[in-house]
Amino acid sequence: MAMTKAQGVSVTLRNIGLAFGTNVVLRDIDLDIEPGEFFAFLGPSGSGKSTLLRLIAGFGPAPSGELSIGGQNVTHLAPWKRRVGMVFQNYALWPHMTVRRNVAFGLEERKLPTAEIRKRVQAALEVVGLSEYADRRPAQLSGGQQQRVALARTIVVEPRVLLLDEPLSNLDASLRVRMRREIRELQQRLGITTIFVTHDQEEANTIADRMAVLNDGILQQVGSPMDLYDRPKNRFVAQFLGTANLIAGTLVETSGGSLFRSSDAIEIPLAGGSAGKATSHAMFRPQDLRILGREETITQGELLLTGSIRDREFLGNLIRYSVALGERDILVDDGHQMGSPAYAVGASIEMALDPAQVRILDA
Repeated sequence: MAMTKAQGVSVTLRNIGLAFGTNVVLRDIDLDIEPGEFFAFLGPSGSGKSTLLRLIAGFGPAPSGELSIGGQNVTHLAPWKRRVGMVFQNYALWPHMTVRRNVAFGLEERKLPTAEIRKRVQAALEVVGLSEYADRRPAQLSGGQQQRVALARTIVVEPRVLLLDEPLSNLDASLRVRMRREIRELQQRLGITTIFVTHDQEEANTIADRMAVLNDGILQQVGSPMDLYDRPKNRFVAQFLGTANLIAGTLVETSGGSLFRSSDAIEIPLAGGSAGKATSHAMFRPQDLRILGREETITQGELLLTGSIRDREFLGNLIRYSVALGERDILVDDGHQMGSPAYAVGASIEMALDPAQVRILDA
């Protein structure tokens, strides 16, 4: 018996708020998750992402606002009536039960016929590749196998929405990479709407169709991983999603167009009508800068910057330099290949920056 592909449902949050006394945990969250979408909640510890996931599951006090799943208002509905499945960070497996019994537990609680339980458990174990481990106990399994059991136990009850609360955090680095790929493939095969909580931006980038970045209970930005990385709305998103160089300054209009000017007279011409608030930040990534060799010059439209190297880090595929530029240090990434020389600390270097790669942030 093969598991049938699910009909994905939407998850909609409108003005969701949650507070414990004077401690506000979530503030006016508005969010639309599409049917069948793999969506991630991303943010640092204490940002509210796990609280928001548990709220969707129905755990804890009811929030203000409205939560709908598949068009049904479930804000005040009990967890077992929402038809969602949740995989916890520690997997929460019954240690005294076999894999088969762990997976069957939810179906037995629903008092399904024995033959139906047997078929659905076998199908779920086949989906996660654990059929041959059905009679083992959790202690006899690796961390990755235990995670698969937790997934099988959740999908066997055919939830409308699959919720994953940092399910990879207990695994070593190489296993995390493999398991996130397996989870993504499983989600695509089943077609189930899935929400994944993580504090790891690499995990979110590689696994999610779209993601929401949270901080201090506030939804900072929603979009695809590439859109959020390339076009962050504020400094928090820019710095949380990778490494960012930020330069404070002002936006001015000149006869030639918009211009960003820092306090130490670094000037970056901007395309289009970019002038807005009196003060803001110019943001660009370390890889947006190009170190010029002895015979190289900037191309038309590029900005020439000169600085001295304060420090460097060898990261394998690249060398990251900390470069003194005016009143600040900026980071510059230079690709590394075997035999390529590294610049010495203290050396003066010239860098080219394409203004089209510069983003202006209001906050």
